[in-house]
Amino acid sequence: MKSLLSVFLSLALLLGAGCSKFVEYTGPQVTRVEVSKSTRSMTLWHHDEILEIYEVELGFDPLGHKSEEGDGRTPEGDYIVDRRNPNSEFYLSIGIDYPNAADIAAAEEAGIDPGGDIFIHGTPRPFARVDDWTAGCIAVTNRQMRQIYAMVQDGTPITILP
Repeated sequence: MKSLLSVFLSLALLLGAGCSKFVEYTGPQVTRVEVSKSTRSMTLWHHDEILEIYEVELGFDPLGHKSEEGDGRTPEGDYIVDRRNPNSEFYLSIGIDYPNAADIAAAEEAGIDPGGDIFIHGTPRPFARVDDWTAGCIAVTNRQMRQIYAMVQDGTPITILP
């Protein structure tokens, strides 16, 4: 009986080891990320070569540039991937440096809070690509997020297009 238990525990450990949310990427460096809000797509580039294209879900009110906290919009413009969260409530996430200096200046002039904490992240629900639901972030499937988390390094430029 004891040896049977050992076999089951060993098997469980081996099977569990293959389910890590962290994967290794050894391909070409991602030199830029481009998100098209109108086509709900995100492209990872190595210079002029497309590495991957993903379908995305956006903020719950996606039209237009994010201007203030709680507006449900995904920002538009040029940003930098500046942080990672391996313990995200949305599986894994990489942060975008919104608001940048221009966003902050526009918000100050308008007397509003520009918001923040914009990420590319996984999803706690089935990925349907039928509605936009985030607070302004860019969501992909958890499987895709594992790949993106491995491929896109801090310091990578990201352009978010209307």
